[in-house]
Amino acid sequence: MSFNLASAWEAISDELGDADALICGEDVRSWHDYERRASSVAGGLLAAGLGPRKNVGLCLYNGTEYLEAQFGAMKQRCSPFNVNYRYGAGELRSLLDDADARAVFYSAALVDRFEDIRADLPDVALWVQVGAEAGVPEWAVGYEAFVRGSKPAPRIDRSGDDLWLLFTGGTTGRPKGVMWPHVSLTGTMASAYESMKLAPPESVDDAVARVREIRARGFVPRQLAAAPLMHGTSGQTALATLLQGGAVICLEGASFDADALWQVVQARRVTLLTIVGDAFCRPMVDALDAAVERGARYDLSSIFVVVSSGVIWSAPVKDALLRHNPAVRLVDNLGSSEGSSFARKIDAEPGATATARFELSPDARVITEDGRDVVAGSGEPGRLAVTGPLPLGYYGDAVKSAETFPVIDGVRYSIPGDWATVEEDGSIVLLGRGSACINTGGEKVYPEEVEEALKLVDGVIDANVVGVPDPRWGQAIAAVVELRGDVEVSDDALVTGVRAKLAAFKSPKHIVRVSRVQRGPNGKADYKWAQAAADEALGIAR
Repeated sequence: MSFNLASAWEAISDELGDADALICGEDVRSWHDYERRASSVAGGLLAAGLGPRKNVGLCLYNGTEYLEAQFGAMKQRCSPFNVNYRYGAGELRSLLDDADARAVFYSAALVDRFEDIRADLPDVALWVQVGAEAGVPEWAVGYEAFVRGSKPAPRIDRSGDDLWLLFTGGTTGRPKGVMWPHVSLTGTMASAYESMKLAPPESVDDAVARVREIRARGFVPRQLAAAPLMHGTSGQTALATLLQGGAVICLEGASFDADALWQVVQARRVTLLTIVGDAFCRPMVDALDAAVERGARYDLSSIFVVVSSGVIWSAPVKDALLRHNPAVRLVDNLGSSEGSSFARKIDAEPGATATARFELSPDARVITEDGRDVVAGSGEPGRLAVTGPLPLGYYGDAVKSAETFPVIDGVRYSIPGDWATVEEDGSIVLLGRGSACINTGGEKVYPEEVEEALKLVDGVIDANVVGVPDPRWGQAIAAVVELRGDVEVSDDALVTGVRAKLAAFKSPKHIVRVSRVQRGPNGKADYKWAQAAADEALGIAR
């Protein structure tokens, strides 16, 4: 049988025993505990009639239970999938139905949403509530009772074709489940091993040998998953951390607390942080600044690398973080749910950082609409494409799968729709996702590049950019901005700031000021919310 993560983790647990595997607050799971509890989860799924390719939803806040339930599903050769805990009842019903969910693990704070929809999902054989064990409804079972009451499942042979499903954020449309076989997932982990000049394992024995080598070198990763595990940045990195025999650490609580993050970094000797761009890093820097001012500087000496993916990580915010710890490497990954690393930028020196500028990976290209490679320095936009280890496609959507994963010159690529230009030196500048593109007077404008320019204006905390109807231009650019309360920023200053960086036609024609720009728990832009905010402020009825 080909390489399978669950089988590798079982062997690693035999090797490491009492070493740390999962930590959340005072809840510490050794590798032995992690494997034992996951076996009980697998046994409970088996008793409920679930087996290979049955899909198990994880609508959970970060915690040890997320990773235990995921491991348990994999042990039983089920396909675990992420569920956004910010979704309302209708969105949850739609996603779970599309995903053919057969079991759902959910956080207790969300019980009312599932109470509203469970009757519409008769194929869900098992509902498991994490937390508030005294208040579990009659149609569900409490997680701890489920683990204690389930007979541990025996270890079985598994396949590298078993699936891990990663549902997209659905910021511009319905979420789609990206089908990642275990063997492809492992192939995407090369960057996690390359700093140690190791290759990803190709067998269970290889995995154990890599763990021994990593521990001998003293490079055991201790990942703080600051971003939600249901987001690919933390979720996929956690898979690699565990495959290396490391520990995954979570913050307590459902909302992000930057001071709590740095306290955990200090107490647990975190080596690796996974975040999502400025949405996470800006409050992290603010907390570090405040700690210095009060004479209680945090100890950041254990951190080796900070990894971000998914949204803009701006140069000023990177610089601010590096000034607190010049020894850390900042890895800005340009990836997606549909592909691994299309490109990345490693920053390690204040003042030499970049925003939305990356180095292409060896397996990536930038392709024009008519199928040509973009010529470096031409200024012509193209779509990012990557080959190598790829997912099978979208769950239950053969048509969209064929569109996103085309075969070009005999090679299969992932082209999810991110646009970029290629500079003369071969680096790329990200423009944004084509599905959110604004067409104004026949010119294409990508929201992310305008947002980037806005966020460089003094006083701007955050910004989203959307298109609104315009009688002359078809669409006009509307900027939904969050500003600092201690700085006066005029609309003209915002427009001028954009024009200093971009062509005039890319500057906003409307400025909508909000008390806070709403983002998803993964830090990604919520363009549905931004569009509604702009429409309401401008009196636009749709």
